[in-house]
Amino acid sequence: MKAELLDAAPNGSLAVCHKSDWIQNESFVQWCHHILSNVKPTKDDPVILVLDGHYPHTRNVELLELARVNGAHIVCLPPHCTHKKQLLGVAFVLPFKTYYAQGIEQWLKQNAGRVVTHYQVGMLLGEAFNKGETVAVATNRFRKSGLYPCNRHIISDFEFQEVSPNTHEASDHSSEALPNRLDDANTSQPRPGSSSINEPKTPQY
Repeated sequence: MKAELLDAAPNGSLAVCHKSDWIQNESFVQWCHHILSNVKPTKDDPVILVLDGHYPHTRNVELLELARVNGAHIVCLPPHCTHKKQLLGVAFVLPFKTYYAQGIEQWLKQNAGRVVTHYQVGMLLGEAFNKGETVAVATNRFRKSGLYPCNRHIISDFEFQEVSPNTHEASDHSSEALPNRLDDANTSQPRPGSSSINEPKTPQY
C-alpha cells in the first residue's frame, strides 16, 4: 500500500490491500478501528453497525470484541434484503458510480493518450464522493431503508416468497412469505450513526 494511492482522496480516508482482492477479517477490523476512532461511541452513547452476512462480518471474533468494548451494537441483515436495507446501496452507490464514470471521462479528455491507473483512483473517487455524499442523501438513505426513523414495514411480506429448490423464481401466489424482517427492538437507544458495509475490491477506501 503506497501513500500516493490516496492522493486527493477524501480527508480521513483509509485504504488497505490484500492479495485476494477481497476484504478479509484483518482488513475489516482495521476499517472498524478507523470508524470507531472517528465516531467515538461509548456504552452510554452507543451506535449501530449494520452489516451484511459476508464472513468478515459474521465470523470475526476480533470484530465482535472490538464492538463490545467500544459500544457498537452489530445488526446483521437477513439474506435477500440488502437492496432494501443496506444503506449505501439504497441511496449512495448509484449517484457515486455515475459521478465516478463522469470523472473518468473528463480526465481522459483532459489527458489525451493516457489511461487511468490506480494512481488516479484516489482523486477520482474523492471528487465523486464529494458530489454524491451530502447531508440530504445520508438522511434519505436512513429513511428509505427504514432504519431511522424505524419502519419495520419497509419490506412487505409478499416481497419474499419461498423459492422451490427446483425453480429459479418464486411464485407470486403459491408460496408463503418468509418471516425475515428486521425488528425494531432496541433501535431507539443508539443514535443514528449507523454504517453499512459493502464488499469492496482492493484498494478498499
